[in-house]
Amino acid sequence: MPFNGAWLFGMHPQTNRGDGTAGRQWRGQMSTATEASQAQLERWQRFRTSRNAALAVSHGWLTLTSFQWLDSQPSTVDLAPGLWSTDGTTATLTASAADGLTFVETGELVDGTYTATLQDEESLMWVQYGGDDGRHVVVELAMRADKYAIRTRDDDSPVLTEFTSVPTYDFNPDWVLEGRFEPYPEPVDVPIGTANPLVDGVHRSVGEVVFRVPGLPHEVRLHAEAEKLGALNVTFHDETNGRTTDEWRKVFVPKPRPDGTVIIDFNRAINYPSAFTPYGTCPMPVVGNSVDVAVEAGEKAPEGSLDGTDERGPED
Repeated sequence: MPFNGAWLFGMHPQTNRGDGTAGRQWRGQMSTATEASQAQLERWQRFRTSRNAALAVSHGWLTLTSFQWLDSQPSTVDLAPGLWSTDGTTATLTASAADGLTFVETGELVDGTYTATLQDEESLMWVQYGGDDGRHVVVELAMRADKYAIRTRDDDSPVLTEFTSVPTYDFNPDWVLEGRFEPYPEPVDVPIGTANPLVDGVHRSVGEVVFRVPGLPHEVRLHAEAEKLGALNVTFHDETNGRTTDEWRKVFVPKPRPDGTVIIDFNRAINYPSAFTPYGTCPMPVVGNSVDVAVEAGEKAPEGSLDGTDERGPED
């Protein structure tokens, strides 16, 4: 398929987000869902169990407690000992043995001045402290928007300690859709925003996932990024955002078949870490990467994250 530059910036008439009317019509049609098979339900339950377990790990996304840019002069930071700074190229940490910091990788005591260098979008779980084992809090060094920052990861974060599972819609086989993948001749870097307004991002689009949704008069085209083993990652908006789901979600699409067909299972749509914490720098969708109906499948917003209410009706 020839590359169409208009699609790149969301100007294709089939990708622009509508006023939600079609979404409400589709909502009604989806109320009489096809009955799921036992095998489908069991696979989905295994996926949900694995997903919840992956979120609840020590020093994972649910443990983030701060995001702080480093200054040019050695300075204290919140929630971590030592003096931290950057010259724009290298990050520097100065601490004494009394601060109780050790390096995550080696367990060696931090006693003196140390440096680390990262490339943009890289992270390093650098030092740790606290607790009986001295590893309760991990300080992550990160480079975002070509600037150094730290994030603290504390296993006592209430987001983790109070976590049980991510709320979801019930499994609905009608949201397992077949489509096709139309690759670009070469990957295309598309500027995007992120969950942090001070951090710009880039979406490396390798092509478009194209499919139809009953109730819409046109095909849906969504930019896709490459994942491991030939799979694809699609970040998208839909008409549930801000009502029952976070502002955007993503869904992984298995490797396209030899003829280019793909299966898009929206029951496996998941939240980015920024749905759980204000300290993420997660990528937003490419402009126009929208499904113009209510995709009532996959993960909902974490409880209490939608302005004090878990769900809002279509007219709220």
